[in-house]
Amino acid sequence: MPCRADNTLAESSNATFKRETLQGRRAFTDEREARLTAFRWLHRYDTIRRHSRLGHQSPMTYENNTHKAPTTLTQAA
Repeated sequence: MPCRADNTLAESSNATFKRETLQGRRAFTDEREARLTAFRWLHRYDTIRRHSRLGHQSPMTYENNTHKAPTTLTQAA
């Protein structure tokens, strides 16, 4: 049986999703609208939305600032 701590990230993500997309909404007009809303939120969350864990940077900015790719290839032996 998994530990409760294993679900912490999922529960936090679900709570944020509900707060940012469902709060104040009565219903979706159809399944397509619900899926598009979820996809748009997830895309924004994974790329653009700033995260406190990343020093209030978006994931894209964090990756660009911390994981610079080498500008040249290393010489093969």
